[in-house]
Amino acid sequence: MRAIAAASALAVLALPAFAQDKTFDLKLAHWVPPSHPLQKALEDWGSSVEKASGGTIKFKVYPSQQLGKAFDHYDMARDGIADLTYVNPGYQPGRFPIIGAGELPFLVSNAKGGSQAFDAWYRKYAAKEMKDVKFCLAFFHDPGSFHSVKKKITVPGDIKGMKIRPAHATMATFVSQLGGSNVQSSAPEVRDILEKGVAEAVTFPWGSVPLFGIDKVTKYHIDAPLYATTFAFVFSPVTYNQMSAAQKKVIDDHCTNEWALRVATPWADYEHAGIGKLKADPAHEVYPLTADQLAEWKKAAEPLHKAWAANVKKAGGDPDAIMKELKESLAKFNAAY
Repeated sequence: MRAIAAASALAVLALPAFAQDKTFDLKLAHWVPPSHPLQKALEDWGSSVEKASGGTIKFKVYPSQQLGKAFDHYDMARDGIADLTYVNPGYQPGRFPIIGAGELPFLVSNAKGGSQAFDAWYRKYAAKEMKDVKFCLAFFHDPGSFHSVKKKITVPGDIKGMKIRPAHATMATFVSQLGGSNVQSSAPEVRDILEKGVAEAVTFPWGSVPLFGIDKVTKYHIDAPLYATTFAFVFSPVTYNQMSAAQKKVIDDHCTNEWALRVATPWADYEHAGIGKLKADPAHEVYPLTADQLAEWKKAAEPLHKAWAANVKKAGGDPDAIMKELKESLAKFNAAY
């Protein structure tokens, strides 16, 4: 009996001490519509956390900028306004120079392996660059392209004089270098600015074009993976620091490279399917680039790499070493361009 009692005591000690833990109701915030694949990804993440915590960590997802503007989601996590937020670092030019490497054109070929490679590479840099939040994971969307209303874009020179909504800081710099002007807006506002003529084109992933109603106001689409956008999930340190050791481990176990792939995969498939949808619509012209046109685009993008390197160097980093590590990681996960 004593042996059984001792074994039972050891078994109890081995279990996470959730029973007496404080219950947390996490606010998971993002800024895309609830019909977006990211909604399901956050629900799956939250459900898994709730189960792993023995029900002591519950959650609710807040889509469509309900808790704050898209541009504010990093600071919302930092300040404890939300507990897990979806961040586009490119919405705040210059603030996160290292992660901006993922925005450079002609770098990543696909979002699945690309997200794993990107997340694995960025983790050691996140500790400094995103030091005022708990970094959870990073990922890409499937490579996007130019989508225009009236003017067909085929070569870099076509951008001159155009008003374009860029996906992020790097594409904004690209547009400026090519003689265009930038119109800043969050993703949910894109259709409106195109409809009103405030912008004439947008850089966007494919599946999200119809999702945000952008297919109603655009006609021309370059069929080439020109760029990707970097994203991160970041967790509130305010909330994390109030959790027990067992609860912290649950969060840590859901902020991994495996979860980066799980978050990226449904969205990657969704965006890639958008190419076929627009090709099948007679109201749209989806056209490939010739080899010469593609070479012209790549040549035009070279100054972006130099600008990124200069920003990283200014922040105290070694751009050559950092880029080498990223390219090696992309090659490892079969996602190099």
